[in-house]
Amino acid sequence: MKRKIIEKRERGVSMADLARTYSRSTSTICSILKNKDKIKEIDASKGVTRISTQRLRILDNVEIAPHMDKRKQLQGDTINENIIFADLVEKTPGSSMAEEQAFKGSCGWFEKFKRRIGIQSIVRHSEAASSDTKAAENFISDFKKLVDSEGYLPQQDFNCDETGLFWKKMPKQTYITAEDNALPSHKPMKDHLTLLFCANASGDLKIKPLLVYHSETPRAFKKCKVQKSRLNVMWRSNNKASVTHDLFTDWINEVFGPSVKKYLLEINLPLHVLLVMDNAPAHPPDLQDDLHDEFKFIKIQFLPPNTTLLLQPMDQQVISNFKKLYTKALFERCFEVTEGTNLTLREFWKYHFHIVVCLKMIEKAWEGTTKRTPTSAWKKFWPESVVECT
Repeated sequence: MKRKIIEKRERGVSMADLARTYSRSTSTICSILKNKDKIKEIDASKGVTRISTQRLRILDNVEIAPHMDKRKQLQGDTINENIIFADLVEKTPGSSMAEEQAFKGSCGWFEKFKRRIGIQSIVRHSEAASSDTKAAENFISDFKKLVDSEGYLPQQDFNCDETGLFWKKMPKQTYITAEDNALPSHKPMKDHLTLLFCANASGDLKIKPLLVYHSETPRAFKKCKVQKSRLNVMWRSNNKASVTHDLFTDWINEVFGPSVKKYLLEINLPLHVLLVMDNAPAHPPDLQDDLHDEFKFIKIQFLPPNTTLLLQPMDQQVISNFKKLYTKALFERCFEVTEGTNLTLREFWKYHFHIVVCLKMIEKAWEGTTKRTPTSAWKKFWPESVVECT
C-alpha cells in the first residue's frame, strides 16, 4: 500500500486525494513519502503484508518498568505520564550505532505500552490520597485479637456505611453511529437521596436500609397511597437528605437492634454483636451510650481515621455492586415503559418515574446483592471469616 501511495504521488495525485482514498491522515501520507527511498528498497517476501522494524535494545529495559514502584504509590506519590517518560529517557547500552540513541516514544506507542505492561490511569480521590496504610495494618492486628478473645463469629460481625444515590441519573457516555456526529444534550437529574446499608460478615443477614430524602411526604406517596411503616426502607427526611446523629441512632434502636436480636435467637447464637463503622460525623464516639438497654449487647468498633477506603467492607464492592444492579433495573424500567412508544427520556422521567418506583428498584437491587458479595468484602482485614463462610 505504501508503494502504491508513492507511485500515485509521483504521477501527480494530490496528498489530500491520497488521504481520502486510503483513509489515512495527511500526516501519515507525509511520513510515507518522506521515507519513500527506504520503502522502495525493501523487498518483501510473497504474501507478507506487514513489515516490522528491528526492536531497539532500550525497549528491553523498558519492559521491566522500574518506574512503576508500588512502594512509591503506597506512600502517596503520584506517577503520571511525564514521570514515566522521564524514567524511560536513558542511553542505549552497547549500541552499535555511531551515535548513542536516546529513548523516543509517541503517544500511540505509550498507549500500547500501558496495555502490554498492564498499567492504567486512575483518578486519585482525596480519600484515597489520605489513606493511612500503617494505621490500617495496626487495626487488622488489633481486630484479630479482639475477635479471638471475644469469640465473635462471622454471623455476629456487622458493618454499615452510607452512600449517596442520584436516583434519576443516567450514565454520561453512550454510543452513536458513525453517521451521527452529535447527540442531543440531556440535562442530568440531580435529585438525590442517602442510603445506609448494613450486613454481617457471613452475608446471610442484610439489614433494612435507612433512606434519607429531602421530602417527608413526596407527592407520589399520596398518589400511590404509600404507608411509610410498610416500606422496604426506614424512611426519614431533612433538608440536605443526609444521615445525622439522631437519624442514625433511631435506625440502630428501631431497625438494627431488633433485626439482629431476632436473627441470633433464630439460629441459636448468643446475643453478642460487633458493629464496625467509620468515624463519620453521624457516628459519634458516645454512640454506645445511646443504645437502648435491651441492645447493650451490641459493641461499637470504630475504624481508624483515613482507613475507610482500605478497610471498610461496604466500600469493598458491596455498595458499587448495589449501584450497578440499581442502574440495570433503571434501564429495564425505561425500556419497558418506552418500548413501542414515542416517549422521550424527559417524558419518561416526568410522567413514568417517581420515588415510589425508585423504592421498588432499591429493594430489588439490595435483594439482588448476593451473600457472596458482603462475605468477600471482609477479606481485607478478616480473611479468616471468608474461609469459614466458604
